[in-house]
Amino acid sequence: MLYLTRKIGESVIINDDIEVTVIDIRGKSIKLGFTFPAEASVLRREIYERIQAENEARANGTPPPERRQAKASSS
Repeated sequence: MLYLTRKIGESVIINDDIEVTVIDIRGKSIKLGFTFPAEASVLRREIYERIQAENEARANGTPPPERRQAKASSS
């Protein structure tokens, strides 16, 4: 894994056509901006892993794992 230090407004270029820019930093949260070709697939890891599990389940003929439902907040 490559580790880089970037400041707000600084970018990293990947494979000549993907740019990742630090947009904002607030506490432990970092907002990133991505510029990439339309044919590129960009997913958060948890979404990617869920899709992979669903595809594997379908390929094996088993029902896909259930998606977690957001709990309704009580007021």
